[in-house]
Amino acid sequence: MESKFREPKQVANPAGERVGFVHHAEAVWNEREPYGPAGFRGVFISYYATLCAAFAAIGGMVFGYDQGVVSVVLVMPQFLARFTRVSETAPGAGFYKGLMTAMIELGAFLGAFNQGWIADKYSRKYSMLIAVVIFTIGSIVQTAAVDYAMLTVGRLVGGIGIGMLSMVAPLYIGEISPPEIRGSLLVLEEFCIVFGIVVAYWITYGTRYMSGEWAWRLPFLLQMIPSTVLGLGILFLPFSPRWLASKGRDSEALQSLAKLRQLPATDQRVEQEWFDIRAEVAFHHQTSAMRHPTLQSESKLNSVKLELVSWMDCFRRGCWRRTHVGIGLMFFQQFVGINALIYYSPTLFETMGLNYSMQLIMSGVLNVTQLLGVSTSLWTIDRFGRRPLLLWGSFFMTVSHLIIAIFVGKYSKNWSAHRGPGWASAALLLFYMLSFGATWGPVPWAMPSEIFPSSLRAKGVALSTCSNWFNNFIIGLITPPLVQNTGFGAYTFFAVFCLLSFAWTFFFVPETRGRTLEQMDHVFKDISSEEEEARRQTIEAEIIASHHRSMISGPKDQ
Repeated sequence: MESKFREPKQVANPAGERVGFVHHAEAVWNEREPYGPAGFRGVFISYYATLCAAFAAIGGMVFGYDQGVVSVVLVMPQFLARFTRVSETAPGAGFYKGLMTAMIELGAFLGAFNQGWIADKYSRKYSMLIAVVIFTIGSIVQTAAVDYAMLTVGRLVGGIGIGMLSMVAPLYIGEISPPEIRGSLLVLEEFCIVFGIVVAYWITYGTRYMSGEWAWRLPFLLQMIPSTVLGLGILFLPFSPRWLASKGRDSEALQSLAKLRQLPATDQRVEQEWFDIRAEVAFHHQTSAMRHPTLQSESKLNSVKLELVSWMDCFRRGCWRRTHVGIGLMFFQQFVGINALIYYSPTLFETMGLNYSMQLIMSGVLNVTQLLGVSTSLWTIDRFGRRPLLLWGSFFMTVSHLIIAIFVGKYSKNWSAHRGPGWASAALLLFYMLSFGATWGPVPWAMPSEIFPSSLRAKGVALSTCSNWFNNFIIGLITPPLVQNTGFGAYTFFAVFCLLSFAWTFFFVPETRGRTLEQMDHVFKDISSEEEEARRQTIEAEIIASHHRSMISGPKDQ
């Protein structure tokens, strides 16, 4: 039988060694010597890249902390005494509470969208620093807020910073990670998000017993600690080698890559990855020049026009499948019901007949359960792959929602006489959170940073992150009436979307485990013609030949 995959073209370097490129969508370790073992074990081998990724993931903790704070602060008597517009007895309280909550989503949407061009222009590294500054300003305004308008503006400004961080942190982590452990390192983003939710929830649960306004001001103040640590640490992080290559700074890209891989720049694995990065950058730049020949001359007007049309390129041939997957993952991550449970879990537990104190405790336990689920994905995402996690997660969440819907529909009118089904529903909610944390929690944050080509990666990740925040906003609007007016209908609604997520994943989401970022053209079958394949191979051969000539004549910038 003829082989399904083609052998990679190889070119001999002056030392007689064979240097090849992977021209198919198979896992990288099937054709190359890996940097280390795949999955969680490899994290300890590539410890420098792991430390850089963990530091960047602190941005996720900032995002998660804000989520956790709001869920308890909104019901604090000390908070409601200052901001009477959102108290239950005030006219229009529902609108003002929703507006204040929605300001984070609106700000995050704006921040994530604009971070696309900021990360391309100023680097992934410095765009994180810009985001930290904006978030810190928003946190100061929220902490010092004396009226509703000031608090709302602070939420908007803080949301812009959160949106920027939620987009660029996984982008940076994806670009610096070895392919064998990229999934595990990208999971750190979701792990920090959930860890931030857990920390904030229990801090705020404790401060609610404080007298005076520091009961709610202190949690807002404390969120500046992780952002300050991140802001200072960013200065010591290396630049993304793929961003450096996209700017033509090839020698710096090689040095950054060698530092991240903890290997000399002459190591064959480092050289091979460097060649792949440069070839992918050159191929997509050449494709852009062919698509937009009139915009290649250097002028400010052409730069603006090229920036605008490059956003449209995300929806054209060669990228639309990836954009569909990135946006779709974030859509379903919200519509399987996760943030509805985080925001409104006390209300949901009330429908199951639990008293107020137990409602708050169980809401905190829900978050801890999600954290346990995310922890398992540090190992499973690179061990079993992205697709199996998504498919099993959809199945388990569908079952959980359906059984809860049945219990709520049958027993919600008299929970006191049916304590067994009430606690069974609570247990199924915990099982749901465990399933989500292990599957649909981390994977949608990981995959968008993997799948886009270098020239459109920042914009593609920005569009995916905007999908997250927009759908988060929609869920925030529709969940209260769903829970209040339909009871079990809320769980049925989310069960349907869990089932749809299974079908969508089965038909549209490819496996990216073990692939380099430069292999994604083949994973998504975007190099569809022999002419495109030949053009890419020519670029690769020219880069290798140029490098070898420079080795003979003396080192110089490529």
